[in-house]
Amino acid sequence: MSEKIKHFPGEELSGRDIREGKIPCIKHRPNVKYLWSAGIAMSRFVEGMKEGKIIGSKCVKCKRIMVPPRAFCEECFRPVDEYAPVKDTGTINTYSVSYVAGDASRIKEPILVAVIDIDGASKGMGILHLLGEISDWKQIKFGMKVKAVWKPSEEREGSITDIKYFKPFEEV
Repeated sequence: MSEKIKHFPGEELSGRDIREGKIPCIKHRPNVKYLWSAGIAMSRFVEGMKEGKIIGSKCVKCKRIMVPPRAFCEECFRPVDEYAPVKDTGTINTYSVSYVAGDASRIKEPILVAVIDIDGASKGMGILHLLGEISDWKQIKFGMKVKAVWKPSEEREGSITDIKYFKPFEEV
């Protein structure tokens, strides 16, 4: 019989502890200018996100469609042949109920995170993303169909977060 954890070992820290000097902290803001490139494949992917599309890359030789896209096929080691949109629906491959937020803080209400195999991509190709519109995590099933819920077009910025979450979806 497993027991529910009521208290985690260690000291919980807060921003207040840092501000009050209870925790050693060095603050430094370097004056640095830099540029970063997502590369050819991921640039296509994030450009697609801004347009409300999930973009995959295709390898003509081995017939794979890869999501997220890659610049080369890791099966036959050749450059991909083209980039094309795939569906914004998929299947839950695996999932997690997390009481840890993206900033590693503990949260009372869990977030639901899943690896979603994207429809139109090759087997095992998909993305890690949030699940939403699910009132009880016990409703989640492996193999469950889901659909992307996109931010409004004027709010998209070319990021994976342009998809707010994936929600349960019934195919017609």
